[in-house]
Amino acid sequence: MKLVSLVLVRMLRHIDAFANYLAGAAGAAANTVKSYRADLAGFRGFMSQRKLAPGADAGELSVEAIETDHIRAYLAHLVRHGASRATVQRRLAALKAFFRYHETFAGIRDPARGLRAGRREARLPTVMREQEVGKLIEGADSTGAKAALRDRALFETLYACGLRVSELTGLDWRDVDEDAGMVMVRSGKGRKDRLVPIGEPALAALGRWRQAQQPVSYDHPVFTNLRGRRLSARSVQRMMARRLRRAGLESTATPHGLRHSFATHLLDRGADLRTIQDMLGHASLATTQRYTQVSIGRLKEVHRRAHPRA
Repeated sequence: MKLVSLVLVRMLRHIDAFANYLAGAAGAAANTVKSYRADLAGFRGFMSQRKLAPGADAGELSVEAIETDHIRAYLAHLVRHGASRATVQRRLAALKAFFRYHETFAGIRDPARGLRAGRREARLPTVMREQEVGKLIEGADSTGAKAALRDRALFETLYACGLRVSELTGLDWRDVDEDAGMVMVRSGKGRKDRLVPIGEPALAALGRWRQAQQPVSYDHPVFTNLRGRRLSARSVQRMMARRLRRAGLESTATPHGLRHSFATHLLDRGADLRTIQDMLGHASLATTQRYTQVSIGRLKEVHRRAHPRA
């Protein structure tokens, strides 16, 4: 890969060099490279329109001429036009990576060093109530007897173990230990594999689904479509949306919401945070502690409704 010239190289060429580095030496995914390109293009367009750097158009902007105040002005522009804090953080992260790269490989001073976009808004997870989860799991499915067995087993397992959708769809039959009542969750992206308990209703539903598939080997996916192929995360999302409609439940709930519900319901019933952290596979206890806020909020709501002097 060619290094970027030190003298007034056009900004488009800088962005191309950075994108090539991400896709090549850095091994970034195609979607990541595309996102960085889009974020940097937004900044380039802002600079060009306001003529805050030399050059008649965006293609001739000099990276060396960009100052910290230019980046601050861009971030303020985003906020004024309604960008969320998460969007501002992402745009700044792209600029930081872009300028760090050019400082390392081309010796261009990094004008983004030290800039911060503020903390991202803390969003509490959306949680279904226990009765709603029951209606979702037990709801009838009109797609056929075999599909109904699969769907019941799928939602029982998703809620019983608090799995991410990718973990659910990645399960093979060898990962389910019926005798021990445990499921081996094989996590990707550097996460550690973990053992999670699974309750009798979920094990019973899995047994009925496996019986309908006979014969299946231990390395066969647990959850498949009716052609025997492993289900995708998107398929699970569609299945849940359909099941929610048929059960007359809130249509914005998601499969990941069942994971949040799993954690909150455990906390409501006295489970300790460290155990919930282990079952969810969170690296940090701080991530799990979000659920204490959800649970406290639910307690306050019950108190408000039931206490005579609330």
